[in-house]
Amino acid sequence: MSQTAKLPHGSQSALSEGVSLYVHVPFCLSKCPYCDFNTYQGIESQFDDFLTAVIQEITAWSSVLGRPTVNTVFLGGGTPSYLPDGDVARILDAINRNYPIRADAEITAECNPNDLSPEKCAEIRSAGINRVSIGVQSMDNGLLSMLGRRHDADEAAQALEHCRRAGFDNVNLDLMYGLPQQSLDQWRDTAARVVALAPEHLSLYSLTLEEGTPLRRWVQQGRLPEPDPDLAADMYDHARVALAAGGYHHYEISNWTLPGLESEHNLAYWRNLQWVGVGPGAHSSLRVGDAGSACRFWTVRSPREYARLAREWEESVAKAGAWSAVTDCLIAEVPTVDGSEVSDEATTAAETMFLGLRLLDGMDVAAASARIGIDLLARYERELTELTADGLLQWDGDSRLRLAEEAYLVANQVFTRFLVD
Repeated sequence: MSQTAKLPHGSQSALSEGVSLYVHVPFCLSKCPYCDFNTYQGIESQFDDFLTAVIQEITAWSSVLGRPTVNTVFLGGGTPSYLPDGDVARILDAINRNYPIRADAEITAECNPNDLSPEKCAEIRSAGINRVSIGVQSMDNGLLSMLGRRHDADEAAQALEHCRRAGFDNVNLDLMYGLPQQSLDQWRDTAARVVALAPEHLSLYSLTLEEGTPLRRWVQQGRLPEPDPDLAADMYDHARVALAAGGYHHYEISNWTLPGLESEHNLAYWRNLQWVGVGPGAHSSLRVGDAGSACRFWTVRSPREYARLAREWEESVAKAGAWSAVTDCLIAEVPTVDGSEVSDEATTAAETMFLGLRLLDGMDVAAASARIGIDLLARYERELTELTADGLLQWDGDSRLRLAEEAYLVANQVFTRFLVD
């Protein structure tokens, strides 16, 4: 852990390639029983304070970092589509006023199907959102009810249609498999129905029973059956076949796309690039110091405390341009930051390997080595030799490395080989 890490200033080469910007919206009308994200229901009275605070934080980061170019924007949560009318536009306007945004920037908002009325779709499209990610999760109404979702399968399909009519031509659908009580036939039906809807992108996630969630407690109490990992593996294999037949390219372990429409924002994460997170509980990753080590830091989780600290930060930035003049701001000086840690060489190397190998087209190991200043081929010579001999990794040419198809279901076992004991 480090509270003395220095943030890069925009004049330094560390930010020359720009950043991705994540905006965390902590509000939900109702919280799903499987969710462990920093989200809350019943705090709508804090809408206005949140909007003011997130605009203050967006502005302050611009001053501290020297207005770096923003390559992608992602409004996540929580439920950004649950914000009052006009708030998404106000957030994007603040970003536009404080940062140069790449002309072709992907700007995504996560949305709940129930929120996507024709009017809401038109509103967020007009605000500048050009990609929508819809939390569908299943096309089986019984499973949707078990998951605490507020929509049914027909409403999910209707939400996509409303997006189309508003002019969205880049839509992702989130789905979950490996659920308690979910059969392979139910999953086959969901896969067939979403392929027929032809979204541009699909994200498929195996359920994880997160600590402290109601769903985990229900399974522990025997109210729901334990998910079957072998059945989940069969569901994953079926999805690979069904989506390939539907014309989708499997480009990341859990993500499929029509040609040319990979998630640019998520690619920034998988390539271990730089991003700034704003909003309560948001995480950031910036390169710091001469070696370019990654510093991860996170914002306070409480929405009310976040609003107070964002106001404090805005006031400090406004004092005689004190913040805008610095070139080596200390993370500990940022009021909204709750904690931080600087990756050592071993962690930086390991993260670069296992994040890059999530991309199924493979990673250019030589290029990744040059970017982080660590010779990955030399560092992991033994591991790479053993994993290729075991048929879990494959070389494509001299420096491009990829997961073998046989390793997709055991990818985490491959990734742990790069971690320091």
